[in-house]
Amino acid sequence: MGNMEVHILWLYQGQLVSSQANMSNVLAPQAGRVMELGEWEQRWQEDRIGFHQPEVHKMLRTYIDEVVAGRTGVRFFFPLCGKAVDMMWLADMGHSVVGVEISEKAVQQFFQENNLTYSEEAVPAIPGAKVFKNAEKNISLYNCDLFSFSASIAGQFGAIWDRGSLVAINPQDREKYSALLMSLMADDCRYLLDTLIYNPELYAGPPFLVPDDQVSALFGGRCTVKFLQSKDALSDRHKAWGLDYLLEHIHLITPQNN
Repeated sequence: MGNMEVHILWLYQGQLVSSQANMSNVLAPQAGRVMELGEWEQRWQEDRIGFHQPEVHKMLRTYIDEVVAGRTGVRFFFPLCGKAVDMMWLADMGHSVVGVEISEKAVQQFFQENNLTYSEEAVPAIPGAKVFKNAEKNISLYNCDLFSFSASIAGQFGAIWDRGSLVAINPQDREKYSALLMSLMADDCRYLLDTLIYNPELYAGPPFLVPDDQVSALFGGRCTVKFLQSKDALSDRHKAWGLDYLLEHIHLITPQNN
């Protein structure tokens, strides 16, 4: 399809629409949708976690070499990490992992389900926050609001895996989110982003529609955004939401000074 980094075409209502389309109109059906943090915590308490995947994500497996880029001991950041098995997979490779998750139950389940011991301590810079750590695997999971986290808490990162995070953030918070993520990127950071494309008039979210043009608008001012792949991801679960198509789009985001 040519140079997809600058003039990305994306699917909406089953047709390709150019980047000149009025994106605000496309996003309008979900623009006011808000999920409170307590609602996410309640989902974990009630085990309504259909978004959790029991296997390492196929797109992470596919593009791991692109993300690691020959480096060893890379510091990976997982925003809204849940109990993602991807974290253990990377730790077993010798990488270190830092995640942020609002649900304490999710954090504890990650360590328990991977048979990892852990320490628990307060995070003085974030009132009410805790960090759960396993020193052997170099995994640290922060139990707090993502927007209270910063580079001053845990430094910057050489890689980010964003699956189920940008698409879960309330649409009105995306600019704040992208600013936070870019502040966490070291100069050599390679940020793998997984987004979803579907008709927002058929489903209110989350997960939310994040068009390719918006990815470029959010990150393109300070980063290079490389489109990697579009994959048909429609399942029976998504059909039950009322969707007639669902695409998974994978992007690689790197600082422009890299």
